[in-house]
Amino acid sequence: MAIRLENVGIAVRDLDATIAFFTDLGLTVVGRDTVSGEWADTAVGLDGNHARIAVLQTPDGHGQLELFEYIHPDAIETEPTLPNEIGMHRVAFSVDDIDEALAIAARHGCHPLRGVATYQDVYKLTYLRGPSGILVMFAQELKKD
Repeated sequence: MAIRLENVGIAVRDLDATIAFFTDLGLTVVGRDTVSGEWADTAVGLDGNHARIAVLQTPDGHGQLELFEYIHPDAIETEPTLPNEIGMHRVAFSVDDIDEALAIAARHGCHPLRGVATYQDVYKLTYLRGPSGILVMFAQELKKD
């Protein structure tokens, strides 16, 4: 059986603000739609499922995010995920300039949880809270083989 990762889906409070954050980082919108109907109820497992969605692609063409803002049923607010919680955790991006990525994130009011760490002189990395409390990791490779 062939298998490949299609995308990572993330429910958000404000679709447009989240699109702005990720497109400023370099992702591109490859599609937007509003979905509803019996097929959507069946696929997602929610009666009356109605959402605005957008699919964004990384510049390398290999990664995609599917963002969705629920119209119905109402979105359920929860506490933001903590780094040590079981379940969906974070979305990670390799960046060639972590300072530039952090400057872009800061323009959206998003800052590192604690700071930027260096792992064995190989990576600089950090976690930050993106739109809707999404945990985002940036990693910049310091040495290339």
